Amino acid sequence: MDSPRGKYVPPSAKLTAFSCPHCGSFTTQFWFEVYTDTADSKTKLPYLYYPTENGTPFESMTAKGEPPVSEEVLNHWRAVAAGQIINNRMTQSRYVRYDLFNVYVSRCYTCSQCALWHRDRLIYPIRGTAPLPNPDLPPDVLADYEEADSILNQSPRGAAALLRLAIQKICWFLGHKGKKIDDAIAAMVADGLPKPIQQALDTVRVVGNNAVHPGKIDLKDDVATAEKLFGLVNLIAQDRISNPKAVAEMYEQVVPEGTRNAIEARDAKSKKDADES
Repeated sequence: MDSPRGKYVPPSAKLTAFSCPHCGSFTTQFWFEVYTDTADSKTKLPYLYYPTENGTPFESMTAKGEPPVSEEVLNHWRAVAAGQIINNRMTQSRYVRYDLFNVYVSRCYTCSQCALWHRDRLIYPIRGTAPLPNPDLPPDVLADYEEADSILNQSPRGAAALLRLAIQKICWFLGHKGKKIDDAIAAMVADGLPKPIQQALDTVRVVGNNAVHPGKIDLKDDVATAEKLFGLVNLIAQDRISNPKAVAEMYEQVVPEGTRNAIEARDAKSKKDADES
């Protein structure tokens, strides 16, 4: 199922093009093997870069008498200080290097950010292989979606349970605040909920329930099934939130105010006539 940013292909160590776990673009991914060198020869510890050194921004730490550092170099170190994983070609050759087996790096063609892999498992950024969330998800639902994504690979059951909570919050957002999510879905069906959206809601509900209660669905190691639930949540949000929002915005922008007032008066009269008949 596609993400809000277009075609969605889950990140995979078996592909040279997939949806970037950073920017979400479906694009070419460049793969790199990893080599290591010994840590700082004096401290024997890794050197950690921070935005400031003893309170002084590193941008202003150019040695006296030397030309200012270029913006390109500054941007590189800003990214390093922000904690991004970056791979650059080194200009200095080394006689000794160590192969780091089973660790690989993929770099996105679109955003140039790197992802870190242990064999075929994505370990950075800390997220699963779910599609990016619908941008119109309410903030509390978005938080559940992103938390579910962050544990998808480690705990598909936990991810499914969080998504079940997410669709319950969507129901609340839409004005159906019943204690039981089943009752909320039934009320939405009574209001004319399309059958595919009802089925999507019930699928996430049932799978999420069975993830935490004994049932016929075992998601212990089933990342693929749990992953599909994210697409269903996005589908629900697209139909119930994004589409009405887009139509309302177009209506406000295109239809003149006087015409809108006349339409509202027409509809109010029609409703009154129906109530009186």
